[in-house]
Amino acid sequence: MRRMACIFSSVALAGCTDTSPLDSAPGGSSTTGAADTSSTTTSTSGPPARPPTSEGTTGAADSGGLPGNVGKGEVRFVALGDAGEGNEGQAAVAQGIATVCAERGCDFALYLGDNIYDVGVDSAMDLQFDQKFEVPYADLDFPFYVAMGNHDYGVLGNEWNKGDYAIEYSTYSDKWTLPAATYSFQQENVHFVALDTAQLFWDHDTDLQRQFLAEDLAGLQDTWIIAFGHHPYISNGKHGNAGHYEGLGGLIGGATVQEFFESEICGRAHVYLCGHDHDRQWLLSQCGTEFLVSGAGAKLTELPRRDENPTHWDNNEIEGFLWVEIIDDSFTGVFYDRDGNAQFERTLVL
Repeated sequence: MRRMACIFSSVALAGCTDTSPLDSAPGGSSTTGAADTSSTTTSTSGPPARPPTSEGTTGAADSGGLPGNVGKGEVRFVALGDAGEGNEGQAAVAQGIATVCAERGCDFALYLGDNIYDVGVDSAMDLQFDQKFEVPYADLDFPFYVAMGNHDYGVLGNEWNKGDYAIEYSTYSDKWTLPAATYSFQQENVHFVALDTAQLFWDHDTDLQRQFLAEDLAGLQDTWIIAFGHHPYISNGKHGNAGHYEGLGGLIGGATVQEFFESEICGRAHVYLCGHDHDRQWLLSQCGTEFLVSGAGAKLTELPRRDENPTHWDNNEIEGFLWVEIIDDSFTGVFYDRDGNAQFERTLVL
């Protein structure tokens, strides 16, 4: 377990800094903290079969400009991505979510992209919506707030008309919630912002997302700010860091995604949740924002740690999801496996 030293800021967040060497820029060659591989609420059976690894309560990253007084409220949700396979893994994760939500409570889900493999849908009436979304999550009685992924936009990830079909499907589903490619919503004392990182990847309508964020976040006070989307800013998974995806640079390496995050998200959102890499990671905070990957909703890929980002915990050995509870000024995230066993828990306090 990494040793953490907490430094409390009177401006905004209580900052925890890692005591081992760490480059603040993504993709640096610093020491890697690898995995410690060691509104409906109901109740059901007892605790998970396996106790989680835990780092206890720490401060979030020192951001300087984020709201530090987030008011009172209670919000609980799950976050998962890369799940739209209609396979056994997706069904198993859905059952694990049902078990945890029955025990601990869930208001909604954040659905982090690649929702319909392999190339999205061909209309709002496409049967894949039923096969790869409605049927697997039939036992989950809460909304899924959807972000678009590259596989939702066709073979190359840039067939933008497929996004219109996904948005239209919201009018037919009691669960699928996608009012626009980029949107926001408020739940108690938490403000959620959905990004379309697939469009950012191709530098498509980037300025529209920039304008949306400027208007949406302007003047926000007394609220957590949680952004979610598909592509990571930093990740030790197969795809890696924005600006260096697949070990490449330029547009295909995600240069626009990197620039967007560094100018619009870093230090402006308390937390960013994503998928794209088929694993689960809680990375050490970069640039005033916490970055978590929860892309193991149906299948797994390798975890090469090519960009050597320090992590609190990561896992690519079993499918799973993230459960989050926000109560007043504390954010508790628990990574569960597909069987509903808690594997890692960490709490941030502003």
